Amino acid sequence: MNNTAELKPFTVTVDQADLDDLLARLARTRLPEPAPGDNWDLGTPNHYLREMVDHWQNGFDWREQEARMNEFPHYLTDIDGQTVHFIHVPSAVEGATPLLLAHTYPGSFVDFLDMIRPLTDPAAYGGSDADAFSVVVPSIPGFGFSTPLADRGWTMARVARTFDTLMRRLGYDSYGVHGSDGGAMIARELGVMNPPGFLGLHVLQLFSFPSGDPAEFEKFTPEDYAALEHMQWFQSVGGYNAINSTRPQTVAVGISDSPVGQLAWNELFNNFGNGTSLVGRDQILTEVSLYWFTNTSAAAGRYHYEEAHSGAEPQPNNAPTGVAVFADDFKTIRALADRDNTNIVHWSNYAKGGHFASLECPDDVVADLRTFFAGLR
Repeated sequence: MNNTAELKPFTVTVDQADLDDLLARLARTRLPEPAPGDNWDLGTPNHYLREMVDHWQNGFDWREQEARMNEFPHYLTDIDGQTVHFIHVPSAVEGATPLLLAHTYPGSFVDFLDMIRPLTDPAAYGGSDADAFSVVVPSIPGFGFSTPLADRGWTMARVARTFDTLMRRLGYDSYGVHGSDGGAMIARELGVMNPPGFLGLHVLQLFSFPSGDPAEFEKFTPEDYAALEHMQWFQSVGGYNAINSTRPQTVAVGISDSPVGQLAWNELFNNFGNGTSLVGRDQILTEVSLYWFTNTSAAAGRYHYEEAHSGAEPQPNNAPTGVAVFADDFKTIRALADRDNTNIVHWSNYAKGGHFASLECPDDVVADLRTFFAGLR
């Protein structure tokens, strides 16, 4: 590490009083009047919430999850007045590729806990030393322990610049990045920046949409039209985008005051693929609990507002780019992605998994990362 004086070791720990308060609030849960049918058509249904609240109270062990997080070294640092939390696990393999992992919304650094050891010690997980990565997993400013959010204007491009500064501070003059959802947007912004030594970006989505030019559809395959239908489905259930991009602070009041409200608001973990999600109960409750204990729902939601009001013009990404498309995720359309990203050198498809593939099928994500970065050597 360089500039170690600027790094402060950090341990994830929640006061017992906060745990007791959470359980007390869960015991006083008041659910809304259920919608007819009590299904997912109108949003998070009561039957799902009842089951999850019962497990949260009687089966879920936050201390166990906390210990799992603390198996890795955590740090805090200050970048331009903003506290940035991150995990840093250098590989013992000489010459390992530095890799930044950028998390989702409504996810966190927890997204990648199952991937860290296979990436840093590949020989112990079916790979070879040539596949080794030194891994950095930051919390996006305003998420998790990268708090409080110091000021306004935190677009994904600003996060990308901050993460580049972090990697340089850690002594990495060259690195690659992987991301999904918001993390994929950050990864693409790093590709647009293409800073010195940047190796490339590996993402689960490239968010390229039709421009209105009829000629764009000439290259569409039947699979591309099916992907368009999936986009239309997501737009029909993605109201949180509109709320966060217009009134994030208003909705955050209820989410910040009710843990079950936070759980319901984070329905994407369960319902992104229209009921196909493979994310488990403990995985969901770990993510939701982290948002609850850090009280970060407002700052996390504010990114949609800042992006919607940034006024930034779209820029092409010319850096080496790899895409892994999972069966029940947003499906990137290659013809549109090629329009906006000029150097796509890797493309793969997976028959299972969805929007939170690092939680659902981390081995597949790790394997795809190995393949992509090996192709850049």
